[in-house]
Amino acid sequence: MWLQVLVLQSDPKLSEQLSSFFTELDDEVWAARSVSEAQSIIKQHEPGLVVVDSRLLSEGWQELILSLKRDLPATKFIFTSSYPDPQRESQIKREFGPQIFLRTPFTRAGLEQAIRDLEGDSPIIEDTKFKAILPNIKVPVRAKITIPYVILALVLAIAAAYVVNRIVLDTVEERFTNQLIEAGKLANDWMINEEDRLLDTLRLISYTNGIPQAVSAGDAEGLREIVLPLAVNYREEAVEILDPQGTSLLSLRHISGSTAEDYTTNRGETVFSQWKFVQRVLQQQNGQNQDKFAGLAQAPWGDYLYVSGPIYDESGNLAGVILIGKSLRTLVRQVRSDTLSHVTIYTLAGQPMESTLPALDPTELVLEPESVTDVLSRQDESSLVRSTQVASINYSEIVGPWELSSAAVSPASPTANDLGLIGVALAETFLVRPGQITRIQIFALTTIAILLVIFLGVYVANRISRPLLKMVAASAEVARGNLDVQIDASGNDEVGVLAHSFNEMVAGLKEGSVYRDLLGRTVSPEVREQLRQGFATGDVNLEGQEVMATVLMTDIRGFTTIAEAENPSTVMTWLNEYFEELVPIVNDYGGVVSKFEGDAMLAFFGILPRPLPAQESAQRGCQAALDLIDAVNRLNVRRAKRGEPPFKTGVGVNTGPVTAGALGSADRLHYTIIGDTVNATARLESLTRQFGEESIAVISQHTLFALREKHHDFQLESMGAHNIKGKVEQLIVYRLLSAESKSKVVT
Repeated sequence: MWLQVLVLQSDPKLSEQLSSFFTELDDEVWAARSVSEAQSIIKQHEPGLVVVDSRLLSEGWQELILSLKRDLPATKFIFTSSYPDPQRESQIKREFGPQIFLRTPFTRAGLEQAIRDLEGDSPIIEDTKFKAILPNIKVPVRAKITIPYVILALVLAIAAAYVVNRIVLDTVEERFTNQLIEAGKLANDWMINEEDRLLDTLRLISYTNGIPQAVSAGDAEGLREIVLPLAVNYREEAVEILDPQGTSLLSLRHISGSTAEDYTTNRGETVFSQWKFVQRVLQQQNGQNQDKFAGLAQAPWGDYLYVSGPIYDESGNLAGVILIGKSLRTLVRQVRSDTLSHVTIYTLAGQPMESTLPALDPTELVLEPESVTDVLSRQDESSLVRSTQVASINYSEIVGPWELSSAAVSPASPTANDLGLIGVALAETFLVRPGQITRIQIFALTTIAILLVIFLGVYVANRISRPLLKMVAASAEVARGNLDVQIDASGNDEVGVLAHSFNEMVAGLKEGSVYRDLLGRTVSPEVREQLRQGFATGDVNLEGQEVMATVLMTDIRGFTTIAEAENPSTVMTWLNEYFEELVPIVNDYGGVVSKFEGDAMLAFFGILPRPLPAQESAQRGCQAALDLIDAVNRLNVRRAKRGEPPFKTGVGVNTGPVTAGALGSADRLHYTIIGDTVNATARLESLTRQFGEESIAVISQHTLFALREKHHDFQLESMGAHNIKGKVEQLIVYRLLSAESKSKVVT
């Protein structure tokens, strides 16, 4: 192994961890905490490996590390960091060359891999994409919060058991009766609220545009188109619209058990005119200054609660009647759901109409005539409470009149607003009531328990909230644009993991801000990735570098004439469609579209994402050029069908040295290629205007030479030597055809 290892870490725990690892490998290990101590160790032992915390380079250690590298060139380095910091890593790589980078938490496998890479003299450059290694959770926050409260619950349970053993059992029929009365009031209030809801729906439909006209015209289909969506939206079970004679123009009734939109539709039913509350609307009677009435209907389709009201035409005359209804079965089930009590609706004769009690024999629920008379005669003073047994369960039931504010009965009757009777039942149960001494004991224990809960809650909340508050403050700094913040990630629970993740996130934001500054939002994916990796490794060269590449340029011949005849938005649409065909082809062959200039496109092959031999880049460029011509021909077929002029495209391909790099100002860069090869490609493409009216691809002799034996993959037709602007020597041009073409080949 290395025999002598020097560990330079700012964190004593990490220094001890690394020292222990190398000691187990039988290496001599020294750990220095000051520059003077490190200088003394270096002078005496000349270490072969130095494990350096990258943060030390900003704390006065940089000169020491540089002198060590200069005086002992055989010494190897491993740089460590607690979180990704591309800027610092890039600086280290520029000053020290490619190095090994390790990030906390250190693992034996990671350290062993780093040593193997150093021994093989093939240093790795770690991928700087976000790879957060989160620490393991040792004590979850859930456990930290739950365990104290479990202990407290056990204490309270023991205390409660002690108190319960001392409770004096006593019947509390009065409390139960009060609970029963309260349930009865809730049920009555629910019924009144439901009546109001039905009335709201009635008003909404009757005042909806088009309803009076459709009723006057007897247009059932028109009514259905207007009313059905409202019925579905408000989940009404029944909507009946009648003409002035009480015959239904439209009846919508929801199918029980089906989806919300399933309704039956009927018309022509005459049973409505027999109902008193409907008759009052037809006769335009007013009761208590209102013209809407509620009633209980025993119809062929079931027992329903209806509210009814008039529909007036534009002249204020009665055009018809509207009824909104709900079945008694649905009513009692909903009351049961909302009040948690069983509900039974009786007729004024005491016969049960609908109930949520699980009675096997309905006669079990029948009210005696004397009971009915007593309830109705004393309804303003008291209610009837009776006991009944249903399915072996004893229930207490409170029975009272079922009243609605708009019920249609005779005002002279003492039961003016009674539709029937309603009973609310609860299973008989008994509660316990403690004595005076027990009450004091319960109060004292409860007070102590509450104080303990408050104290423990405050303590636990503080332990959890302190690091979170620090994180909130750090987050606020990041929101203000300060990316130099860090928080302590030493915890062993989820909060510690969250802090660690926060530090990783800030590091990623630093990296992202640098990339955004470099690239903006207009760079191609290949350029962005190449610069990202180059920046991470310290190898980015924004000033440009010369490489061999194949350049491809396309242009639409006569496009200016085409564009002059169309409006700019149409031209833009055509160009977008055109480039949608071309760009994917360039990408498929590993090329990069550098820029668009009107109807022209510049692309290159063999530079990104990695340099390629000239032969391979030339082959890719030529194959892409052929596919571009085919794509344009297919596009022209579609354009011809649309009556649009064809695009006659010229493609020029040239191979040679280019300078690739960032071009622009300090705050706006564009990665592109420049050089004589690029200029020659533009001139080469312009020569296609001389070779006929169809789309054509041509290459230079430089590309032919670069292809070498791969030129047999194509058919090349010599187009002769041509003078091009800016060059003394002539350029030999070849028309590029596919291998299946029948054109004459000149080599």
